[in-house]
Amino acid sequence: MPYEFNGDEYRDASLHQKEWGSLIISELRLEGNETVLDLGCGDGALTALLAARVPHGSVLGIDGSQGMIDAASNHRLPNLAFELKDIYDLDYEDEFDLIFSNASLHWIKNHEALLRRTYVGLKNGGLLRLNFAAAGNCPTFFKIVKEAMGIPQYRRYFQDFEWPWYMPEIEEYQALIKRLPYREAKVWGENADRYFPNADSIVKWIDQPSLVPFMAVLRPPTSSFFRDLVVQKMLKATKEADGTYFEIFRRINVSARK
Repeated sequence: MPYEFNGDEYRDASLHQKEWGSLIISELRLEGNETVLDLGCGDGALTALLAARVPHGSVLGIDGSQGMIDAASNHRLPNLAFELKDIYDLDYEDEFDLIFSNASLHWIKNHEALLRRTYVGLKNGGLLRLNFAAAGNCPTFFKIVKEAMGIPQYRRYFQDFEWPWYMPEIEEYQALIKRLPYREAKVWGENADRYFPNADSIVKWIDQPSLVPFMAVLRPPTSSFFRDLVVQKMLKATKEADGTYFEIFRRINVSARK
């Protein structure tokens, strides 16, 4: 099942995700009449930006979190719609000129199925443009949260816990997309390391979305103790001399034509 997020908190915590996505959208060659699907639309900010780029077309944003869809629905444009839908339930056929996704598909484990469904959903000549987390992403956070999961008072809660992310090596994804009939398929990596300007900004990112899967298996007050432990260790480990906070971000970019 998809995780449930607080869309309003995510909106305030996702400035770097929006920077990445806005840059990708600015580089798209759009005529203005395309039909577009945004996979994992989050709070809808980038979906609305896409809708502004295609005033004579239409844009649909889907997300598996009701909290995200609630926040996204605050964006109102005549050619823009949002739908609560699990990405695993994609059932479109020859419908979109562009399928876009930014900073969300590392939450999806079965990318071979995902790529097959996006292929079917694209019109002939349609473009698939994805950006999501790659191997080597967020090593400080992952180290700290795994250590916290192993502490005896928390360990029992995570006995059946499934790691929530798929973050492949670039070469692995290049091999994967070659199994599909896309043409002009390109996969490349990106160093998107991030300096958070202050403690508040990195704590917001830790809370939404990073800690959400772990909070889902804990109960108060244990969840608060776990969260505070991870936050304090992250603040200590990532703080720079100038008062900013640094974490490593590695991205995979995909551009493929049907």
